Amino acid sequence: MHTLLQFMVALRLILAFLVGGCLGYGFGLIQLRASRRYQKLQADGKLKPFIGVVPGSMARIAILLMGLLLAQVLCPVFFADGTQWCVSGGLVIGCGYQMFQQLQAKRKAGFLK
Repeated sequence: MHTLLQFMVALRLILAFLVGGCLGYGFGLIQLRASRRYQKLQADGKLKPFIGVVPGSMARIAILLMGLLLAQVLCPVFFADGTQWCVSGGLVIGCGYQMFQQLQAKRKAGFLK
C-alpha cells in the first residue's frame, strides 16, 4: 500500500510538470508568433508606436493566466501539497525551451556570434 501511495505521488508530480511544460511551451509559441508579426510589421513600416504594441503583450499574459486558471480548476490535485511548484517549473522550462530554440535558430542564421 505504501508503494502505491509513493507511485501516485510521483505520478502526480510528473503530470504536474508535464501540464506546466505544455502551458509554457504553448505560451512560448504564442510569443514567437507575436514576435514574428512584430518583425513583419516593422519590416513593412506599419509598426505602431510602442504604446500601441503593449496591449497585445498584456493579452498574451492574460491568456497564460487563464490557461493556468483552467488547469487549476480542471486538475486541482496539481495545485496542492507543493505540487504547484512542479507546474511552475514545467512552465518555466517549457517557455525557456521555446526561447532556447529561437536563440539557436538565430545563432545558426548568423545573427548572434
